[in-house]
Amino acid sequence: MKKMLSKMDKPLLFFTILYSVFGLIMILSASSVSAVLRYHVSTYYFFIRQLLFIIVSFAIGIVILKLPTSKYKYFTPFLVLGILAALAGLFIYGRISNGAQSWYKIGFFNLQPTEFAKSIIIIYMAVFYDRILKKKNTNVYNYLIPIAVAIVMFLLICMQPDFGGAVILAGITFLIFIILPIEKNNFTRLLKFLGIALIIGGIVFINSGNDFFNETQMARFKFKEPCKRYKEDTGYQVCNGFIAMHNGGLFGVGLGNSTQKYLYLPEAHTDFIFAIIVEELGLIFGILVILGYLYILYRILRVAKKSYTLRGSILAYGTFALIFMHLLINFLGSLAVIPLTGVPLPLLSYGGSFTINIIIMLFVVQRVSIENNIAREKQEMILK
Repeated sequence: MKKMLSKMDKPLLFFTILYSVFGLIMILSASSVSAVLRYHVSTYYFFIRQLLFIIVSFAIGIVILKLPTSKYKYFTPFLVLGILAALAGLFIYGRISNGAQSWYKIGFFNLQPTEFAKSIIIIYMAVFYDRILKKKNTNVYNYLIPIAVAIVMFLLICMQPDFGGAVILAGITFLIFIILPIEKNNFTRLLKFLGIALIIGGIVFINSGNDFFNETQMARFKFKEPCKRYKEDTGYQVCNGFIAMHNGGLFGVGLGNSTQKYLYLPEAHTDFIFAIIVEELGLIFGILVILGYLYILYRILRVAKKSYTLRGSILAYGTFALIFMHLLINFLGSLAVIPLTGVPLPLLSYGGSFTINIIIMLFVVQRVSIENNIAREKQEMILK
């Protein structure tokens, strides 16, 4: 373990642990009131569950550190088939919450396949493109196979409906696709093909009568000036988020002293955890949290750029895209710049499937870092 630790990206590991611990503290603070008054459970209910999720995630992460990414090709097809079956199965066995049929109830754990679909598409694209780009005279349209798989996932997620999850998956797929080392002429042909496919898909969607989304989901597209719609569902949460951040000022009202967590913000420990952070610890601390996220993204991107294989590069870059998309959609939704879609913040928000998936992918990045350092050491030995 010490040998692996020496080859890991230590700043990234430090920030992963730091944000996980800080997230636990803020989840306890943000959920303490709603746990008792809304859910009728112990004050520590969400804190204990999140702690268990983190412990499980790190235990899985240690196993991932020992598994070479070259072995991913053996189980990736099963992951893809499994997640497609899980997404389709939601329409029969899924549990409905907040207007979306997105969860399986498994004992005390609510499994959300959409979260794992985001990481599985990253792994699948990494393995697939690493393999076909090593071959000569490959049919350029083979590059579209992972895109087709992603489109099927996208449609299944939309139909739950989970618009935020679908957009994140689409964003991850697109960001990985544009960094592929494809010849310019072939890349142009692929973009034209995708453009035509998107136009056709858009026409089908427009003529579907908005069947992909229920009334609650469609109402979220009415997101401008939320405080003028305070008594409506489309404005209530975002406006209370504004109030929370305004209450905090520069230095906050003190840890645990939020007033907006008294059921004014129904999702204070999930989607609106940042509003509670700013209210209790202040705008300056909130800015430091954002800067910390940017540093995490920088470290991941650094691992991606140093990778000696396309597989490792896509795994790291895909994780970068996953975290970036979550940050972008959460912050813009909280500020009423885009519709609110119920997307949590990485490592800080409460959530079982979400937390486990994010931490697992951060350990995948650490495995890529280990392989980068092993390859560098071998290269240095040859040069000597």
